[in-house]
Amino acid sequence: MVNRPSTKRALIDKANTAVVVVVSVAAFLAVFSLVATKTLIGQAGYQNRVISAKRDAVNQLKADLSAVKTLNKSYDAFNSTTLNAIGGNPDGTSQKDGSNSKIVLDALPSAYDFPALTTSLEALLSGQNVKINTIAGTDDEVAQSTNQSSTTPEPIEIPFQLSIASNYDGIKNVIGVFERSTRPIQITTFDLSGDQNNLTLAVDARTYYQPAKALNINTKVVQ
Repeated sequence: MVNRPSTKRALIDKANTAVVVVVSVAAFLAVFSLVATKTLIGQAGYQNRVISAKRDAVNQLKADLSAVKTLNKSYDAFNSTTLNAIGGNPDGTSQKDGSNSKIVLDALPSAYDFPALTTSLEALLSGQNVKINTIAGTDDEVAQSTNQSSTTPEPIEIPFQLSIASNYDGIKNVIGVFERSTRPIQITTFDLSGDQNNLTLAVDARTYYQPAKALNINTKVVQ
């Protein structure tokens, strides 16, 4: 009978220990379940965002492929006309001849090329009964080499100076040729000297080129 309190205390301690263990296990399971549930919900949300982004990318790709087909048809139609945009023969070699795509590229080339501009001006003035005294300008090819392409290209001017000699009709024809040129030519200063039969025209002018448009393909990190 002397050991009964000790036995009762031991039973109580044992029961308390069991309760603590059960409560601890239950708490652990509850915390683990909460953490696991939160992780699973987060993973599910991430996967949904990934699936949504992939679906958007696929839809954009389908739209781009459809646009490419439409663009090819439009290009073929634009380039297969009987007469080009300025009334010339698409298969000819005269000043007004050439395909529409060639005319567009000649009108606003995608690269800076001053020697090509000089050749173009000489061709433009040939047959106009004029004498070309000088075609001058700054060959800025090295500095302009950085403007090869852009996502938002803008026309960049190319200044040049031109001096020609002719009679009144020849000078008038040259002005008309500049106005009808497929390549834009803007005269900034104009100096005319001499008499009606022997005139000299000196102009400061500028034309333009436009860098090619760059198509950037970007990657997106889904978070």
